[in-house]
Amino acid sequence: MPIVLQRIYEHSQFDGYRVLVDRVWPRGISKVTANLDDWAKDITPSPTLRKWFNHEPEKFDQFKKEYKKELLENQSKINKLLNLKEIQENQNLILLYAAKDKEHNHVLVLKEVLENYQL
Repeated sequence: MPIVLQRIYEHSQFDGYRVLVDRVWPRGISKVTANLDDWAKDITPSPTLRKWFNHEPEKFDQFKKEYKKELLENQSKINKLLNLKEIQENQNLILLYAAKDKEHNHVLVLKEVLENYQL
């Protein structure tokens, strides 16, 4: 089944397993409105990496490398990724995020790792 990336502020056109993949709860969204199946804070970029990146597009390539390293060198993160891949086998996996920039954010990296890496 596909992995769908969606801003948490947008209405979903897909049914599936809804996972918030932001470390910080999105402003203005109630837990009821979010309708989450999971909040996967543990696979988000470290606070240090997130603050360094600061959503600056010119840093995105280096951010991608560092974030992939964080994901693939930590067994608890790998276990969570494996869990999400297992869920995705049976239903749409909807990765929810709050960032405004849809082209330079961690969810793109997370999706790439889930789709393209042997864990």
